[in-house]
Amino acid sequence: MVDAFRTHIMQTKELGICPVRQIGGCSFFYMRISNVYIVIVVSSNANVSCAFKFVVEAVALFKSYFGGAFDEDAIRNNFVLIYELLDEIMDFGYPQNLSPEILKLYITQEGVRSPFSSKPADKPVPNATLQVTGAVGWRREGLVYKKNEVFLDIVESVNLLMSSKGSVLRCDVTGKVLMKCFLSGMPDLKLGLNDKIGLEKESQIKSRPTKSGKTIELDDVTFHQCVNLTRFNSEKTVSFVPPDGEFELMKYRITEGVNLPFRVLPTIKELGRTRMEVNVKVKSVFGAKMFALGVVVKVPVPKQTAKTSFQVTSGRAKYNPAIDCLVWKIRKFPGQTEPTLSAEVELISTITEKKSWTRPPIQMEFQVPMFTASGLRVRFLKVWERSGYNTVEWVRYITKAGSYEIRC
Repeated sequence: MVDAFRTHIMQTKELGICPVRQIGGCSFFYMRISNVYIVIVVSSNANVSCAFKFVVEAVALFKSYFGGAFDEDAIRNNFVLIYELLDEIMDFGYPQNLSPEILKLYITQEGVRSPFSSKPADKPVPNATLQVTGAVGWRREGLVYKKNEVFLDIVESVNLLMSSKGSVLRCDVTGKVLMKCFLSGMPDLKLGLNDKIGLEKESQIKSRPTKSGKTIELDDVTFHQCVNLTRFNSEKTVSFVPPDGEFELMKYRITEGVNLPFRVLPTIKELGRTRMEVNVKVKSVFGAKMFALGVVVKVPVPKQTAKTSFQVTSGRAKYNPAIDCLVWKIRKFPGQTEPTLSAEVELISTITEKKSWTRPPIQMEFQVPMFTASGLRVRFLKVWERSGYNTVEWVRYITKAGSYEIRC
């Protein structure tokens, strides 16, 4: 198998074109990390996504043992440890537990660390049995904090394609709920959102009518392994025993009822072959008490641009010849305002350039704190632990630009 991979894949020009190759009756899944090829060989119709996910998780595990390095030297120096780890993380071709925190509880052998590694060695923690065999494998027992805190961030990216006349051609929001937990013991958390299905289920259980207010429909929801899916399917509430520290609780997508944070109204006039007039108005649709940070508007211009002059009501603008764009930056953009950019562009007249200029879309970058384009809100975040300690919960909302484009 090694010789077949070397002769049929590594020594051909097709190396790097496709990570899956079939030779004879076998399939080769391969991935290059630094100067090492990791290859999985299967003779049946295996799950390719699962195989690559296993490789990524296994490399992360090896790096945690080797001090952050994974290359030929690290493999040579840790040959015995790699065999021991492979014996634990895969049985008969089926992936097992790949969590570094859990494996370090009972494979306590330290790897030969790279001299360039600055990462401190993790100390093994006792009581491995519950984590290896129990239902809560992602959290160890005996955690104690002086101050019990939970930080929750809802981070959304808006993807938009708008026509020059202002009609929305494509729009969706991808979001994720990020958490950072510093909680003692084994707490049980319950998160309530203003999603339509969850509110309707809650009103059925309590035999009350649904309260008025905006509800949203979440599409394509995926959860962290700590979420109790049985309870979510029956009660439509997100309940979980959180891992210690930082993790991604859930991801979602929304395609309807998106609140766009900005409206862009561009007007570009081509005055002959040597001059252009550019007028761009950007209107912030969110509340007057809010503001956006790091707003960047990129207005495309032809390659033969020679000279530009600007007038802006807010921020600063300049011409960037490397990307053929007028770049308009506003550090702090208040809500319910309409700053404008007016620019005159002088072009170099060329004889060879006979094609008309195809106008690329205007692109935006921004970040709006305490605003969600989907309208998603946290209704409650409850923490229960048998010792009954008090907790402090922090919730934050951030909306960023994904692919935010306006045709001009």
